[in-house]
Amino acid sequence: MTDNTPEAYPNLVDEALFRPVRHGNAFEDTVARLLQTIRLGIVAPGEALPPERDLAARFSVSRDTVREAIRELSDAGYLLSKRGRYGGTFVTDPVPVVVGETRTPTPDEIEDVLGLREILELGAARAAAARSLSAPERDMLWTRLREAAAASADDYRRLDSRLHLTIGEVVGTPSLVSLLADNRTRVNELLDRIPLLATNIAHSNEQHEAIVVAILTGDPERAAEAMREHLEGSTALLRAFLS
Repeated sequence: MTDNTPEAYPNLVDEALFRPVRHGNAFEDTVARLLQTIRLGIVAPGEALPPERDLAARFSVSRDTVREAIRELSDAGYLLSKRGRYGGTFVTDPVPVVVGETRTPTPDEIEDVLGLREILELGAARAAAARSLSAPERDMLWTRLREAAAASADDYRRLDSRLHLTIGEVVGTPSLVSLLADNRTRVNELLDRIPLLATNIAHSNEQHEAIVVAILTGDPERAAEAMREHLEGSTALLRAFLS
């Protein structure tokens, strides 16, 4: 798996998503965790998953469980296995379009997701700006910012998610990254139900830059306020389309 992470940079996103699953639901949780890494862009389209033995060790499950989970996601079109010297299990490119649930989420469910997002994302931006970031951490933020800004419409939500998770990552608290990743998955399920508007993408890119600049210049309150302004845009759209 490649993610342009400098060697000295602690990859807390990987650690958060490739963490042990619950043994009572080992197969289901393994499928869900692998799907989460795909849909959040932790493993990008065309990139390889870690080897089965590594996944089994990191999820604390058997290789048979990992193999069965990979088989199910391959049958669903998310993964492709290749044999030979450069073989492995690869994320399909493009990733299948997610078909939303038939049941429309209730207003209370939407508000729960968005309310938690505000708490987590504002806190992450504020905490990241309050830290003295290392050179690799600063480089990673700029890299994720540039990737999101250059993303095509089809790839925008994946790279947008990657930037937001990186902001949480530089805080240095693994539990925060886990919470952000789980919440971001739920947010993306809502976003998949509404159109991706070109004007909204342009606004988001401007707001992303304001957030990252505030973090890199060590201004916690400005970082939190820039994040609040950023979240308000998608929150307004989700309420308008789904409420």
